Amino acid sequence: MGAKVSPDTLPGFAVLEQTPIIIEKILISATDEQMAWKPAPDRWSISEVLAHLSDTEIVVFRGRVEKMAKENNPVLESHDQNEAYARGEYSKGNGRENLRTFCHERDRSLSALRYLSPGVLGRTGRHSKLGTITIENLMNEWAFHDLGHIRQIAELFRSRAFYPFAGPFQQFYTIKP
Repeated sequence: MGAKVSPDTLPGFAVLEQTPIIIEKILISATDEQMAWKPAPDRWSISEVLAHLSDTEIVVFRGRVEKMAKENNPVLESHDQNEAYARGEYSKGNGRENLRTFCHERDRSLSALRYLSPGVLGRTGRHSKLGTITIENLMNEWAFHDLGHIRQIAELFRSRAFYPFAGPFQQFYTIKP
């Protein structure tokens, strides 16, 4: 068996490991209704965010890293999350199912990342809209993407589960679900 990359050398790996745990902890008491709530018709619910995370886990992040690690400077097609949303891809299943799927796919990604060869961070791909990107760029984007959605999920949950019942304390907060 060949040498493997150390997860400690992969940018954002610790964030990727912790994201499912953080999301599970935030949502431990969330109801199905809270996870399905949309603050506006054109805004995403927690359940839809979780479905999006699963989709991008497979197609955008793990798929691209694996392709870039195996091929020399492969073409990487752009992924349109708004198109996937419009097709109803993110409205399938319920919040708990989507959370389970995301956690399963993240486990698969972490396993794949642990078996990358050393020196892989500089490998490139040609993104159809962004031009040349490296695995290092993608790893940083992946962690950044996770943190943004953790924030989004927390804001959706607090806006639906707690803010409406905070009474006079509402005056101290501006919510932006």
